[in-house]
Amino acid sequence: MAVAVARLPDDGPGDYGRDMAQSAATTVEQYLEELPPQRAEVVAHVRDLVNANLPEGYEEGMSYGMISWSVPLSAYPDTYNGKPLAYVSLAAQKHYYALYLMGVYADSEQEAQLREQWQARGTKLDMGRSCLRFKRLEDLHEDLVADVVAAVPMDEYVAAAKAAHARKR
Repeated sequence: MAVAVARLPDDGPGDYGRDMAQSAATTVEQYLEELPPQRAEVVAHVRDLVNANLPEGYEEGMSYGMISWSVPLSAYPDTYNGKPLAYVSLAAQKHYYALYLMGVYADSEQEAQLREQWQARGTKLDMGRSCLRFKRLEDLHEDLVADVVAAVPMDEYVAAAKAAHARKR
């Protein structure tokens, strides 16, 4: 599989230079196969965590070169870009792993709660608006991630997206 490197804008603390490896894989299995074994193991573990806690209705697939769990177009076809509305995405970047938690991005209370709970554990949270970055599985508080993933049923997420879309019109 071909892997291209794209440059992303600065995302705040822990920027890491923002080189993002983008996969050309069209399936999750292909994506995992193209990763080095140790990195594939970490991604597969986090994928299992997300799948075990994902509310009903979201669908797993590949989007923007990473594993994504999205609202299917059959449930919400009126997205801004005509693509399924992403809820969670997961990628092995060049120097770290990235877990994009769009529910946190859409809900400032949930974001504040996650940041507070992470800090209460005495560990540094490396997170932009939605992108939680970690270098090792041991750096990830899996129970907090599980709670965030499980927090927003698909119908509530779609309602929030529709409300945000209506405000922009």
